[in-house]
Amino acid sequence: MGLLDSVLGSLAKGGSTNPLLDGVLSMVNDPAHGGLEGLVRSFQDRGLGGIVDSWVSTGKNLPISADQVAQGLGSDQLASLASKLGMSQGDVSSQLAQLLPDVVDKLTPDGRVPDMGSLGDLLGSLAKRLG
Repeated sequence: MGLLDSVLGSLAKGGSTNPLLDGVLSMVNDPAHGGLEGLVRSFQDRGLGGIVDSWVSTGKNLPISADQVAQGLGSDQLASLASKLGMSQGDVSSQLAQLLPDVVDKLTPDGRVPDMGSLGDLLGSLAKRLG
């Protein structure tokens, strides 16, 4: 099953079998932390704008290393996610390096970060397509 299928499946079922994917979807849906826009801004503010901007754009996604994920998320957010998942920060950042580029890419189909309302609409429409 591809990543998009996993994202869509988790939306349709209200959860996935991948706790890390659930954590990422939680982050992009959390208005307290700025949602997807806040996640993108966090990477941009920490010197990783070129990488994260490639995920948002309609072109090829640049890869990211586990160390860069840790830098982009910041230690507090990474520690919080790792604690919720019962994983080490290194394992979380390593797996996020594989997951984040595709998730951000799929949630920005027009090459721009949608506002929270539009993101909710996008996630809702994706879930409806499965139902």
